[in-house]
Amino acid sequence: MNPIWGLLSYEEKEFVYHNLEKCVYEKNEIIHHEGDQPTHIMMLVSGKLKVYKEGVGMKAQIIRMLKPYDFFAYRAVIAGETYNTTVSAFEESMVYKIKKEAFLHIVQHNLQFCYQMMVLMAQDLGNSDSKMVNLTQKHIRGRLAEAILSLKENYGYDEDGATLAMYMSREDLANLSNMTTANAIRTLSTFAMDGIVTVDGRKIKILDEDELIRISRLG
Repeated sequence: MNPIWGLLSYEEKEFVYHNLEKCVYEKNEIIHHEGDQPTHIMMLVSGKLKVYKEGVGMKAQIIRMLKPYDFFAYRAVIAGETYNTTVSAFEESMVYKIKKEAFLHIVQHNLQFCYQMMVLMAQDLGNSDSKMVNLTQKHIRGRLAEAILSLKENYGYDEDGATLAMYMSREDLANLSNMTTANAIRTLSTFAMDGIVTVDGRKIKILDEDELIRISRLG
C-alpha cells in the first residue's frame, strides 16, 4: 500500500473507504480519456497502466508507465481542469477510485497529507521536464536505452534476475521512446548484436546494464 495512507487518521481512513470504488479494467480498456472532466483520483493496485497523449496523425506518445500503488489523475482534480492525458490498462489491472470531493476534503483538512501530495506533484513535474529534454535532445540509441532502464526501474526483473518483468510490443516501446516502430526494431536489434540485450519476442533480457546506462547518459 502507498505509505501516504499512513498519514490519515482512523476516521479519515473510514471516510475514504466509504468513498472508494474498486474497479478492474481489462487489457487496453480506457480508464479515462484526455479532455474528460475528473470525478475521482485514482491509485493502481495491481497490473500495469500506460499514460499517453495522442499527437500528430493520432500517434500515441507514452508519457509514463504506472506501477502498483502509483497515484494518478490527481493533478486535474487539484487544478480543477480536464485530464490532459489518456490512461489505459496495459494488462488486466485493479484501480482504486476515490471521489474527488472526498479527496479534496482530506487535502484541505490534513496538512501532512496535503504536503505529501505536493511532493508527488513536484516529483512528477521534475520527471516530466527531464523526459521532455531527453526525448527531444537525445539520439535514438540514448532514448531507447533510457526507456529500457525506466522499465527496469519501474517493474524490475523476472525470476532470472535479467529479463524485464514487462513484455512490451515494439510499437509501445517506440511510443515510449519517441521514435518510429521501425527505428525501435532496428535499434533494439543493434543492442542485441552488441551484446547489450537479448530479445525473445516481447521479452528483453539485459546483459550489460552499465553499457545501457552509458548510452543513455551520452544521449
